[in-house]
Amino acid sequence: MKRSWIPVLFAFTFAFVSSATSSSNVSQNPAEELLAGHSVRIPVDIRDNNWTTIAEELDIFNVRHLANNWTEGRYPVQEECAKDLTRYIQGLKRHEGWALKADDASGRYTNSFFWGNSYYVGSSTECAYINENYVKKMKEVANAGTEEAAEFNAEPHKRNSGLSGNNLWTESTVVKPPYKLGFYMMTISINATVSPVTRTIYLGVCLPFSCTASDVPVIAKLAASELAANHSIIEKVRDQHDMYNMYEDPTFWALTGISIGVFVLMAIGSGYDVYVTRKYARRNVIYDLERHAKLEQLAGRNQKSLSAFQGKVYLPVPAAEAIIGAPQPLPVNNNNDHEGSLRSSTPEVYKFSVIEELLLSFSVPANVKIICDGKVGGDTISTIHGLRVISMAWVILGHTCITAFKYADNMEYRKVVERKFLFQTITNGAFSVDTFFFMGGLLVSFLFFRTNAKGDLKTLTQGTRGFVSGSLKFIGLLMYRFFRLTATYMYVLGVVQIAMKWFHSNSVFEPPSADHYNCPNYWWRNLLYINTLFPVDQMCMIWSWYVADDTQFYIVGAVILVLATNHFKIATFALTTLLLSSWLTTGYIALVNNHMPSSDDPLALFDKIYDKPWTRLGPYLIGMSMGYFLFKTDCKIKMTKTTICVGWLLSSASLLSLLYGLYEADLSPLMAAAYSSLSHSIWALGLSWIVIACSTGYGGYVNSILSAPILYPVSRITYCAYLIHPLVIRLTALNLDSPFHLGNYTMAITFLGQMVLSYVLAFIISLSFEAPIVSMLKILSPKKRKRIQ
Repeated sequence: MKRSWIPVLFAFTFAFVSSATSSSNVSQNPAEELLAGHSVRIPVDIRDNNWTTIAEELDIFNVRHLANNWTEGRYPVQEECAKDLTRYIQGLKRHEGWALKADDASGRYTNSFFWGNSYYVGSSTECAYINENYVKKMKEVANAGTEEAAEFNAEPHKRNSGLSGNNLWTESTVVKPPYKLGFYMMTISINATVSPVTRTIYLGVCLPFSCTASDVPVIAKLAASELAANHSIIEKVRDQHDMYNMYEDPTFWALTGISIGVFVLMAIGSGYDVYVTRKYARRNVIYDLERHAKLEQLAGRNQKSLSAFQGKVYLPVPAAEAIIGAPQPLPVNNNNDHEGSLRSSTPEVYKFSVIEELLLSFSVPANVKIICDGKVGGDTISTIHGLRVISMAWVILGHTCITAFKYADNMEYRKVVERKFLFQTITNGAFSVDTFFFMGGLLVSFLFFRTNAKGDLKTLTQGTRGFVSGSLKFIGLLMYRFFRLTATYMYVLGVVQIAMKWFHSNSVFEPPSADHYNCPNYWWRNLLYINTLFPVDQMCMIWSWYVADDTQFYIVGAVILVLATNHFKIATFALTTLLLSSWLTTGYIALVNNHMPSSDDPLALFDKIYDKPWTRLGPYLIGMSMGYFLFKTDCKIKMTKTTICVGWLLSSASLLSLLYGLYEADLSPLMAAAYSSLSHSIWALGLSWIVIACSTGYGGYVNSILSAPILYPVSRITYCAYLIHPLVIRLTALNLDSPFHLGNYTMAITFLGQMVLSYVLAFIISLSFEAPIVSMLKILSPKKRKRIQ
């Protein structure tokens, strides 16, 4: 009974399976099954080979392709290069260590092409290290006998016995290269199907040194896959032949001679300063003892306490302090007969000769005192120091980001961070330079009117009047400015020229600008401060545009100031006309070129708007107006609390809206032109309130921060820091063996390091050039001062 169920169960199962199979064959159309409510899996043929990967399209240099395509004597390659290339391919096939390392040092596509990586530079350092082994072996062979030389020139397999084919990295694979290797950087234009636009990539390869820049493109075409060869054009090759030798450059020896001369003067000046200080310190001790003894005698004779004579004795100051124009000690001379007997013991009056003063101006202790002095003169607006330090840090931050973006392997990350709100601080970094222009106009105007009011400019005019008097004042102001800035400026320019020539020959990266060419040819434009009147691609030290503009503004400002001494209304009219002209010109240029400050790169119109004096004049003229206002009010203004609150609110709103107001803004062409025209001047107006409020006692915590004495030393070396910091940034980037990898913490650490190093070098340059020149200008000025000891 139980066994009879088995056939029935089997038959039922068979019938069910047959039914399911037949029903599945009813419709072979997936669309019909989909309409019937059945889920359908459409088959895909993944065996289709009619597609290419990005790695195949960017397979630009592959030694396997080179080995398959290479035939010695068939291609237009120099004979020695062809032989060495054949030997290189043999070394690769035999797994010789030097050949494997040369291939390993060559660049190739790795990743992040769409993330902005255009640098496949390999490792020039590894290639150079292989050469070190070659040089060492050549020295050994040169010092050895003929047997050792023959052994070195023997077949590779004889010198490579014991090579393990399974382990390429054992010590036995390290074989000395048979010839010198060189590193070649190729600039290649890629127009692959995977890339929507033409891209420029940089590829480094380690090849025989006997190959030249004309040989490498031929070799590269043979080493590229057929697909990559069809979509790439080699635009440029930099080799290591005809390398720059700084020891053959006259500029290098001129800088060396100047550096040695300045160092000797600093050593002599410092030694003489110490000698004079100790010499008169000993005399002062003797004088003090004699003075004290006679005071005791007078006190006993006249029955007066010794304290009655205290406070009337002025002891001499060290020679270093006498140089900087500090208050000089004078012997007491009054009508008290009881003190007449002390006149014979007064310290001698010593007047330094001009030679001594000039020598002492190089004294390191004296100049360190000047730079690190925690006090400011009465004619100085202390708030300026804080603004100067903040603006300089802002400039260094912006330049650090610009350079890092250029030499990064993830440049698309820039688009990510640029969309963030706070990144507008860096994007709008151009306002930091407007701060410098504003401060320059403010100080020039304020100090000129104060100096003129004291009558100190009469020593320049020497009794002349009218046009002659004004001309002498103008020439005096201009000459002081020229000598004050130029020596330091030209020295740094020479250093930049040498450094950029060296990097152009040795760095794996292209320099950010053509200073290696422009500085030797166009340095005279920098000397005359007219480099902004020429195209940017001809500019030496591209960041020196600010120095040129500021000097041109100084010349214009000097004319207005000299004119204002006798014709104030005419000077006011000239200033107003220039300001309006600057606004109209900037707006017109922006409108014609359809400049959109909300979306365009800040440096997009560098040659037309960014660096031109007629577009950046506004903040300087506003600064001059504020300087005159502070002079006329003597920094003493009474304001109500309402005025103070409204002033701070308007100032803060102006500055913050300029920094962050364009975030995701969509401006019309007319509004964009108006913004380009007026934004720099509005920034200066916002700063004007800060300076006025802090100078008149309404600054509060802001004034405490901006006028903090700790900022004074940093502020005093700002000029040198501005000149040297881009070179420090370039030294960091161009010395790398591989590109930057952008990241928040990486950029923060890089910025802080470069800022610290820039200020350290600026301090050294200021001690060597800037501070001595300022002292010498005071010594040689028409207004002579007595040096009393």
